[in-house]
Parts: sequence; C-alpha cells; structure tokens
Amino acid sequence: MLQDTPQPDQANPRPERKLRVTVLAGGPGAERDVSLQSGQAVADTLRQRGHEVFLADISPADLSALDTPADVVFPALHGTFGEDGTLQGIMEQRGICFVGADSRGSALAMDKIASKQLVLDAGFDTPPYEIWEAAQPDHRDLPELEFPVVVKPADQGSSVATTIVEQPQAFRDALTAVFPHSQRALVEQFIAGEELTVGILADTALPPICIRPKREFYDYQAKYQDDATEYLFDAGYAPALLKRAQSRSLTVFDTLGCRHLGRVDWIVDRDGKLWFLELNTLPGFTSHSLVPKAAAKHGIPFDELVERLVFMALEQSA
Repeated sequence: MLQDTPQPDQANPRPERKLRVTVLAGGPGAERDVSLQSGQAVADTLRQRGHEVFLADISPADLSALDTPADVVFPALHGTFGEDGTLQGIMEQRGICFVGADSRGSALAMDKIASKQLVLDAGFDTPPYEIWEAAQPDHRDLPELEFPVVVKPADQGSSVATTIVEQPQAFRDALTAVFPHSQRALVEQFIAGEELTVGILADTALPPICIRPKREFYDYQAKYQDDATEYLFDAGYAPALLKRAQSRSLTVFDTLGCRHLGRVDWIVDRDGKLWFLELNTLPGFTSHSLVPKAAAKHGIPFDELVERLVFMALEQSA
C-alpha cells in the first residue's frame, strides 16, 4: 500500500489487559549507545501507554533478560547480535513473541552483499561492488572499480567504519578501518546523488525522506549528533519518483522476508535513477530517527507507532 499523505489511524484495538513487554537495548554492537537511547524511548512510551515494561541490556554472554515473563519482546538493538538474526534465532528457539524481522530476514538484511544480490535478482539497481576479505589476503593492490569508491563493513549499520575513498593511496587505510568490525569489506562504486530513505510499517510504505547532511556524507555523526542534517519530505523530487521509491522499498522488504518494520535506503542520482543501498530491520527510535519522523508525517505519532508494533507482533504470534 503506497501512501504519502496522513491517513486515518487504523491501529489494532487495544487489549483489555495491559501487556508485559520486555524492551531490549544496548548489546555488544558498535551502535550500542544509539540502542540504549532507542530502548529508553520505547520503554518510556510503552509505560505511558499503560503497559508493564522491563527494560534490559542484553549480550551473547548474558541472556537473562529473556527469562523475565513477557507477552512481547521489543528489541531496540542495532548491529551485531541484535539485528543480524542471532538474537532472533534464540528467541525463536524459546518460542518468544518479538517485534521485527525473524532470524532469516534479519540475517539477509544485515548481510549487505546477500541483500544486494537479491535486489539485483529482483531487477533493481545497486552500485557495482567488490568483496575484500580479511582472512584471504588479496593480491590486488586496488579495486577494479573507478575511484571514488565507498568502503564499508559488509555487516554493520549506521555507517560504522564507512569511508568515501577519493584517491587510490587512501584505499588500504579504509580497508584497515573496516576489518576490526567485519571480516568482509564491501567496496562499492560511489554514486553521486542524495540519499532517500523509505520507512516500512507492515504493508505500508511511509513518506520518503530526503537526507541532506552538512558533512561529506551521511555518516555516524551526521545521523546521531549533528543537528544541522536536514530531513526533507519536500525536496523537490517528482511525485512519480517518490512513488517508485515506495513501491520498490515494499518489494525489497518482501523479497528479504521482513516483517513489521524496516527502512530501505536509496541513492537518487542526478538522472533520477534509484540505487539500492541497504535495508535496516531495526531502525532507531531516537530523536534523530527516520521511521518515527516518517510515521508522524503519515499521521502516526511516536507512541502509537511503538504500541502498534507491539500489537503486530502479538497478533502474528497468535
């Protein structure tokens, strides 16, 4: 369902009893600080809506948070362990009802290389790329792609260890920055243009947001710390392009087997062509986060968005 204007709220009916919700935050990933902010915001909102909330940190070494009885678990985790299918697999084995993509969808979306190939198979464009592995020393000195290139971990989010490499002599340093975070580096052809992101809520594509950072690109600081970054619903793009971005985002979301929520990131080049970058299965819930901004534009306030996701998980589990 493609919609770009606020619609009457169609939230699931509130249950007669208050729910027990465990909100998971923190985790071992590079985005831990962001996750803690997201988790606190989600927990505070659910408490205000009258639910019994248990907010807990979690890690592979300490899964005790999952022992607390809960009707629904809301993972507000980003990156390694929390978003890559590992935690989801553990919850599936325990029969726990949880918000967000299942273990398979999470793993596919987190693996930028696997998701890019599936998107290519679906007939969409993604920047040409190469894979460089830490465990297999490459005898090439440089990629075959033309510079500039983008060097990033194959399985991280929030632009962690991501570098735009303009000159060949800077390439090895960019690879060195990636390998502490991932055993595989994704080297992509740089596409000049603007980033357009589309939030997904169930079967609805939310209004696209154009991101205009004041930095070289939309890096970690621009995402979470820089108040100068612009998030524009009216960026001058033709309605047909925005509709196309929404339609393709829903297709990507379904192709990767995701559910409940997500955010699909694209580059719009100077010719108006869309290039797929990645799909995030557990987007943030901080003051800078884009899915809550898009949901509000669509007519769904933050508190209703959070509660609706809990209801979605509960309904699907039932």
